[in-house]
Amino acid sequence: MTLRPDIQAIVDTLQDLGVIEQNSQVSEEMKGTTEGLVYILTVNKEKKYVLKVDRPQSISCAELLLATYPGSSLLPKLLYTDPHGNYILYTYTAGTTHYKRGAKIDWLTGIVTGLLNHYETSSAPQWGRLEMPRDSWAEFNRISLEEARSNVGDILPAEDNDKVQALSGRISGAEDKYLLHGDTGVHNFVFQDHSLVGVIDPSPMVGPLIYDFTYAFCSSPDDLNRITLFKAFDQLKQEAIGHSRLIEEVVFQLYCRIGICARVHPHDLKDYLTAWEHWRTHLV
Repeated sequence: MTLRPDIQAIVDTLQDLGVIEQNSQVSEEMKGTTEGLVYILTVNKEKKYVLKVDRPQSISCAELLLATYPGSSLLPKLLYTDPHGNYILYTYTAGTTHYKRGAKIDWLTGIVTGLLNHYETSSAPQWGRLEMPRDSWAEFNRISLEEARSNVGDILPAEDNDKVQALSGRISGAEDKYLLHGDTGVHNFVFQDHSLVGVIDPSPMVGPLIYDFTYAFCSSPDDLNRITLFKAFDQLKQEAIGHSRLIEEVVFQLYCRIGICARVHPHDLKDYLTAWEHWRTHLV
């Protein structure tokens, strides 16, 4: 059910509280990634704030991530959360998402230094997405693989599907838990002049840090090579795994990405399948 709040009443409240300027105005409504709604607020016709209205559980998750990593240069700055949990206000990040992003090595390194190196371990008992918790990382990977395999169908050989299944077991052991952004793909990266300036629309989760790194690496079909992978990974301060394990993580993530492409991004599928021909050689 889509929420339809009295946005002007919320803006009036934020003005009365002194959180935003008196001349703040709602300039546009944007489509959010959930059932919630996202509004851009301007001051003197300049975009300055983002007002997100959603279910209290979703608002709580977004608030937790932004409040945990205020030192990240890429995440928006949390400004206010409704006491009833119905909306959240944070800074607007100017730029474009997905396109005109420059070389992958540059923005992937930017993700590492500007976001991932700020991550902190989590004491949460569950794994996976905060709104859909799992008992273990193995369970999260199993469900991800089942969804991917359903979407991949006969696009890849049955032999590849079976080998990815075996691979899943090797990368699903106990890991240090971190509070993750959970959706670190190019569709959520903001660029200005071909440089990374922001990361938006979190889907917070608890899991190994390497998940957000390999998700970002596999989120576009360009430069899916080991030189780019290893060079960016070398900047990651908090994840001590060998290159062979890193490659296994990439192969698993790439398989899941092919499943996503088959379902919602068919225009990228050809390029991902070309990349798969290289990476599948690491399946044993």
